Amino acid sequence: MWSEFFAVLPQLLMNGLIAGGIYSLIAIGYTMIYGILRFINFAYGEIAMVGAYAAYTAIVWLHWPLWAGVLAALAVCSLLGVAIDFVAYKPLRKANRLSSLITAIAVSLLLQNLVALFYGNEIKTFREGPVEQGMNFFGAFITPTQVTIIATAFLLMAGLYWFVAKTKLGKAIRATADDMELAKVVGIDSEKVIRTTFALGSGLAAAAGVLIALEQNIEPTMGVMPGIKAFTAAVVGGIGSIQGAMLGGMLIGLVENIGIWFLPSGYKDAIAFVVLIFFLMFKPKGLLGGKLEEDVRK
Repeated sequence: MWSEFFAVLPQLLMNGLIAGGIYSLIAIGYTMIYGILRFINFAYGEIAMVGAYAAYTAIVWLHWPLWAGVLAALAVCSLLGVAIDFVAYKPLRKANRLSSLITAIAVSLLLQNLVALFYGNEIKTFREGPVEQGMNFFGAFITPTQVTIIATAFLLMAGLYWFVAKTKLGKAIRATADDMELAKVVGIDSEKVIRTTFALGSGLAAAAGVLIALEQNIEPTMGVMPGIKAFTAAVVGGIGSIQGAMLGGMLIGLVENIGIWFLPSGYKDAIAFVVLIFFLMFKPKGLLGGKLEEDVRK
């Protein structure tokens, strides 16, 4: 058994990196919004789904090239994220967190049903041509599309890290996440920061949706499970930490893909929740998380 496991381990690791990159992109949106507003925007999985459908519309209906379809998805979802905040979340800024959480769930269900109403519930795809042949890479077979998925995910994460660490607006996001009231005192426009954060998180979610669609079919409920796993990744990495979201996404992707070697494939989705329960019990702050609010109150 173990000799067979080590023989397929490179393939399991490669599959884990592909899944982990997608989870990380969505998890970053969760953790950025939580860092500023202290609530979980559960609509990010559905925003990823909208991104996939936006790319489908541009590529299949309008016959745009793939790169143009991806840019269209990023633009549509960035605007959608800002619009959702303005219509659904901004009026609840001073309400309790439960109200915002329920609203986020309602927004996710609304997006699912609107897409189903407009596009139908039939499975769709914008992949064409023959099945791609995989290339042998240190014992793992990987297709050109999978190379694109991994490279795009890592480039986007690196770009976001640079933006947050080096640009003036990125530093304003960090300052607002540390202390919104103090950031206002020194002249930072918190609403502008929040809009930017929603746009960035939604754009990354859109990219994740398109990357999923490159390998799989698309349907109105396609964002549910990636969204939940991305939330798990954000918690595991340390909610509020961008680096933690990246690390947590990779960890979840690797653990679930290695885990199905030892368990039936039907348990793949459950593996992420087992990891979540473990961290909630033994390391609730996550791998790179800072102090919890309860710790601060003490």
